[in-house]
Amino acid sequence: MSRKAIFYTSFFVLLSIGFMAYAGLLIKESTGKFLGGEKLPVLGPPGHTVQGFSFTDQDSNRVTQDNVKGKIYVAEYFFTTCTNICPVMNKNMEKIYAKYKDKPNFMILSHTSDPDYDSIPVLKAYAEKHGADPRNWHFLTGDKLQLYKLARESYLVDDGKFTGEDDFIHTQWFALVDGEGQIRGLYEGTKAKDIDKLITDIDRLMQE
Repeated sequence: MSRKAIFYTSFFVLLSIGFMAYAGLLIKESTGKFLGGEKLPVLGPPGHTVQGFSFTDQDSNRVTQDNVKGKIYVAEYFFTTCTNICPVMNKNMEKIYAKYKDKPNFMILSHTSDPDYDSIPVLKAYAEKHGADPRNWHFLTGDKLQLYKLARESYLVDDGKFTGEDDFIHTQWFALVDGEGQIRGLYEGTKAKDIDKLITDIDRLMQE
């Protein structure tokens, strides 16, 4: 084959590759897909993101939205004296933590539903029981109204309304949040099939 033929062949191959990449980018922007790979949905009304927050973790460190900026994380609500769904949920959360604990862009936020009882020492003992490193698995306490507002208005894991001091959230839902604070999935933390789907979706989200 002559040099001229090789040049034109190489040119058209590179042109075809470039066209396919550009077409794939257009498909991704318009449909949420890139060459056949579908993006996870964004839940909530248009523009919905997790609101700002400030809580305290098991090591007495303040945790805010700045700690999770640009990171993928899973959020849940539990309380340490729960004897039915919470032990199952956090056993399943251990499975998720074991898979992603070495990923620098992944975190877990476990919010107490019972801040009156779940003091920092209580949360620390509970966290240690589950093998949680406070660098990337935070057990959080704070103002009850703010905790509950975040659950209902941001994470979408409960559909109730705050009714006062007797109000109580007891939910089995995990929320998957992306680096922009968008909710990308809700999963029942007590169901093995939902945990498997959550793991699959975290892997997908890390590829977006």
